[in-house]
Amino acid sequence: MGLPFFEIHSLRFKLIASMIAITLFIGAISLMIGVNLLYRSVVNEAGARVGQDLNVARVIYDRQIECVRLALELSASTPSLADALSSGNKPEAARALNAVALKLNPDILGISDSRGRIIYRREAEIQGDALNTAPNPLVVKALESKATVAGSLVMDNQELALENPELAHFAPIRVRKNPEDAEALPHEMTKALMVGAAAPVFSGDRLAGVIYGGFLLNKDTQIVDKIGETVFKNEKYKGRSVGTATIFYQNLRVATSVKDTEGNRAIGTFASEEVNSRVLGKGEKWTDRAKVLDEWYITAYEPLTDIMGRRVGMLYVGVLEAKYNDIRTKAISVFVKIILASAAIAIILGWLITRRIMAPVSHLIQASAEISRGNFTPDIGPISRDDIGQLQRKFLKMTTALKEREESQKAQSEIRLIQSEKQASVGKLAAGVAHEINNPLTAVLTFTHMILRRTDLPGEVRSDLETVASQTERVRKIVKSLLDFSRQSALTPESLDVNGLIQESVKLLENQALIKGVSLSFRGDDDLPLFTLDHNQCQSVLINMIINALDATPSGGKISIQTKRASLENANGVEIKISDTGTGIAPEHMDKLFDPFFTTKEVGKGTGLGLAVSAGIIQRHGGSISVNSTLGEGTAFTIWLPMADNPE
Repeated sequence: MGLPFFEIHSLRFKLIASMIAITLFIGAISLMIGVNLLYRSVVNEAGARVGQDLNVARVIYDRQIECVRLALELSASTPSLADALSSGNKPEAARALNAVALKLNPDILGISDSRGRIIYRREAEIQGDALNTAPNPLVVKALESKATVAGSLVMDNQELALENPELAHFAPIRVRKNPEDAEALPHEMTKALMVGAAAPVFSGDRLAGVIYGGFLLNKDTQIVDKIGETVFKNEKYKGRSVGTATIFYQNLRVATSVKDTEGNRAIGTFASEEVNSRVLGKGEKWTDRAKVLDEWYITAYEPLTDIMGRRVGMLYVGVLEAKYNDIRTKAISVFVKIILASAAIAIILGWLITRRIMAPVSHLIQASAEISRGNFTPDIGPISRDDIGQLQRKFLKMTTALKEREESQKAQSEIRLIQSEKQASVGKLAAGVAHEINNPLTAVLTFTHMILRRTDLPGEVRSDLETVASQTERVRKIVKSLLDFSRQSALTPESLDVNGLIQESVKLLENQALIKGVSLSFRGDDDLPLFTLDHNQCQSVLINMIINALDATPSGGKISIQTKRASLENANGVEIKISDTGTGIAPEHMDKLFDPFFTTKEVGKGTGLGLAVSAGIIQRHGGSISVNSTLGEGTAFTIWLPMADNPE
């Protein structure tokens, strides 16, 4: 049975979900970085473009000034105008002025004498008291410098009325909104921002007068529309002009192509305070995104200075940011579609890849179920060449080890069962035989000793009776061993130090080992806890094991005892190992060591019950005894006892 595809706890689902999550995460990061970089690149490019557009706008603005300057210089250089001013021929001067008016068609145009008095304005001769009115600022500057003057200038409404009464009515601008942090302004701005020029007229080396002219910028559309046509090609985006241009007096729009919500030119509105402080306050050129009325633009501003060098206004061009925002939105849309398509591909590829990857895992899961049912040779499918293949090979090794362990445990269980059955059978037999033999044996031994008390027995008879008594005593000991084996007396557990118990046992046998010339040593683990054991019975086991080792070890041999922590079948305990360098045990005798009455000692030197009784004591403590021996090299008995609170 395969792994479920839509089970959220399945590995397949987790792998696919991980691939999708990684795809979406990388996609989201790429989306944020990519769109941000794209937008920055577009905005930077737009900013650079707007900066260039501002330069073009400045050229158009300056060209308007240059046209006035060239036309006036050309008129001033004509001999007829110089002669007319020198001779006071006003009609001739008027004809020269009208010729300029026909070519240039300026908003203001006039001629002054060498003292700065305006003697003739466009189609109007100045006479009487009007000759003493304040001169035009352009005339004053040209007379001072005796050179052509051109640039921007600011005139108040009275000055403008002297030049052209119609302009005085046209120039005032209704202020729509005061700046947030500026001083309160009147509801109507009466200043006029103009561009113009003044050229001195010389008669020989003598200054005969000045000819001047200019254009009003308040409510003008010519320059800003020329900028839109030249720079932005009057491009539209969703019904709105992509590019806009504005001429400011101070921070007030006096000429602009920016439209308000009603579609009218936004004359009389203000630039932001940030722009005002940076451009007019500090005289800097400023390029950045800015809010123009209700729309965001990528803008560029630079200050305008008048003929006196004072900052009197600003020139602005801007590109609608919405166009670039839509480019970013489209880029985001494309990125999102790519990410979603990648996620869909990730799902398909994830399903195919995980299906291929998880096929061996599915086989292993099925094989695990087979093992739990006792089948240690399950089919795990073909071995993969990747890491899963290593897992499969490890799994096969595990199944082999489990099978061997199962067989080993089964064999050991069978051996233990057979041994237990033997011991049970022998125990029952021994108990019956011991009870039946013990009474007659006691009578025989008693009467034998009574006869031996007689003094009239011949020596030969006494010797025979002593033999009978000794052999009867031997039989009595065997019967006692049989009774001990069959009774399996109850344990008396107490908390013991295993190392201390072994040291007690070793001390009891040190002299015997010394007499035989055998080295007896003990090395205990210092980190052993206390164990709950029967002191007397466990000591008898240790003494029996050490005596057996002494019997099997010739003079000059060694017997070593050591303890250490050890685990057996996931249970913690202590391991007591008694090793000797004796004669060893023949392989054919290994399976019979713990059988009752089996012994390799000479007749009369052993009953064959010591190891059987010892094994029973250790088993009742929940432990086990194992043996490892090599014929001619020595034997090692290993006792393992668990850390149990109460032995059975």
